[in-house]
Amino acid sequence: MALRVWIWLLSLSVLWGGSFFFAKVAIGELGPFTVVFARVALAALALNIAMALSGQSLFRRDTPWRTYLVMGFLNNALPFSLIFWGQTQIASGLASIINSTTPIFTVLVAHVLTTDEKLTGGKIAALLAGLAGVAVLVGPDIAGQALSGAWGQLACLGAALSYAFAGIYGRRFRAMGIAPMAAAGGQLSASTILILPIMLIVDRPWTLPALPSPAIWAALAGLALLSTALAYVLYFRILAAAGATNLLLVTLLLPVTAILLGAAVLGEQLQPRHFAGMALIAIGLAAIDGRIWAFLRPAK
Repeated sequence: MALRVWIWLLSLSVLWGGSFFFAKVAIGELGPFTVVFARVALAALALNIAMALSGQSLFRRDTPWRTYLVMGFLNNALPFSLIFWGQTQIASGLASIINSTTPIFTVLVAHVLTTDEKLTGGKIAALLAGLAGVAVLVGPDIAGQALSGAWGQLACLGAALSYAFAGIYGRRFRAMGIAPMAAAGGQLSASTILILPIMLIVDRPWTLPALPSPAIWAALAGLALLSTALAYVLYFRILAAAGATNLLLVTLLLPVTAILLGAAVLGEQLQPRHFAGMALIAIGLAAIDGRIWAFLRPAK
């Protein structure tokens, strides 16, 4: 990859890794659904303004809102809600490690739902390594009946599975001729509509004893504008310049940012088994895109 693409890739890993930190700060005073709503609503507003300034608009007669609603549910509303609720139970760094299983689940979902992405020997090995990593992460809490931690981890696993379904469903955007900015703005706008009633019914933010502190507002702004709106722009640029295989590297890199921020700012500490699980998941990710096989293959 070109140097500029590497810079985009590293920047995206920092932005997405930072989302776990921003969310952990925000849920300290706000309900998880309120944080989800703030994230998607502010990001949707920013992207719609950017589209308007470039002469585009989502609000046309032929806008595929049904597709945006499905994608918004699978890629934003459901996984964001699961992750943010999960972070009320577990550390942000651990949530980011579990989130890195998304490509592992995508391999399995693609095998079931597509005709051109079936399991191969290498992908099966990757799947087994990833599942072993999940077992190392979640198994001890389930066996030891640390149910709050186990449910938090399972919620983050559910988010990773939802992202996998979203990745398969989102393939239709290219066939429909929808521009990347419109796809991002459309799904975020749809997510805002979906999460609004849930946030009002469950969190009832008007019952808060006081307005959020400046730190919470700053975390929400970072989450929406940096880790969502700007991150989507970088995501689609990397996808166009380097392809989906190289984009998988972000999944390997983002836990580093989340773990460092969680430890340095929030005082979080992860156990050795969490890093062991991350190592197994990383091996699985490397096996998915062929890097590990290329490394092991003897030179001719």
